[in-house]
Amino acid sequence: MSENIYQQLGLKRVINACGKMTLLGVSSVAPEVMRATSEAAGAFVEIDKLVVRAGEQVSRHTGAQDSYITACASAGIAIAVAAAITRGEPEHVAQMPDSCGLANEIVMLRGHNIDYGAPIVSAIRLGGGRVVEVGSSNLAARWQLERAVSERSAALLYVKSHHCVQKGMLSIEDFAAVAQAHDLPLIVDAAAEEDLQQWVARGGDMVIYSGAKAFNAPTSGFITGKARWIAACRAQHNGIARAMKIGKENMVGLLAALERYHDAPPAPGPDTLLPAVDAITALRGFHADIEQDEAGRAIWRIRVRVSESELGLDARAVEALLREGETAIYTRRYFLHEGVFSIDPRTLADGEMALIVARLKEIARHAAD
Repeated sequence: MSENIYQQLGLKRVINACGKMTLLGVSSVAPEVMRATSEAAGAFVEIDKLVVRAGEQVSRHTGAQDSYITACASAGIAIAVAAAITRGEPEHVAQMPDSCGLANEIVMLRGHNIDYGAPIVSAIRLGGGRVVEVGSSNLAARWQLERAVSERSAALLYVKSHHCVQKGMLSIEDFAAVAQAHDLPLIVDAAAEEDLQQWVARGGDMVIYSGAKAFNAPTSGFITGKARWIAACRAQHNGIARAMKIGKENMVGLLAALERYHDAPPAPGPDTLLPAVDAITALRGFHADIEQDEAGRAIWRIRVRVSESELGLDARAVEALLREGETAIYTRRYFLHEGVFSIDPRTLADGEMALIVARLKEIARHAAD
């Protein structure tokens, strides 16, 4: 197999069985998307007009009134927070991220206060926000959300992520009702979500997506929602968003990726994973089955349970051996403490599942020696 560009730089080949994760470069971009990116990079354009037109094009897909393209989803959070605090007023935009004297509290569930590789609080603070947590880590009530809103509130934030606590939380409808009752915007972090329209339809005023995750775009993101709030996001172009600006080429690349997203083949279903499940279960010390994504998305993965008593290695040791080989194999490692890791097939190239099974077989054989 020929070396890829990263191997030519002296880096390992990587098999990504982890999913669309920032630490592995998120996703692979289709050649036709890269052609659009390359063409955009080679020409000049009036950036402000491109920003507006790109937002219009994104909104065709989301059904929202308007959209604003960002450098990534994290930048989208900071910009949306700044938009909520400043409401687009130029003197307040220039003041950010110093929000002294302004209503700057962002109300969110404690179970949604996550770390996705960086604390979500960091992005909120970059936008001038101060977090107010609601409820306990595993339980929240509507009255707690209502009580948390005050004259210091700038926005409510709802996070849709597999990183969040999934039980005992309030629904987005609860958040939308409270936000509307207090004339506050509802920000929705839907970074890895695949449904382009659901979160706007359910009440989000500023819904944030990563372009590079579900949509396989170059590094990018966007905020989509109500025209009033998207205008306030666009105003941050003269403030904190300047430090987070996205290039013309990645704006066009995102648009190209969204155009082909509707025609993309579906993610591998559970039935297509059965041969690999059987092959892994046949190995000493391993048992595999099929699991659905923690956040309820139509994403199916192979869950591999390691029997330390049979193998002589625990799940942490197996996962480390996978990563430390000549080819680095990355799996989802959130439940290693339970003796489990998972294989996400969405980011695997042809033949790579067979290579993973072969590497597990090699690990089982060496553990028996």
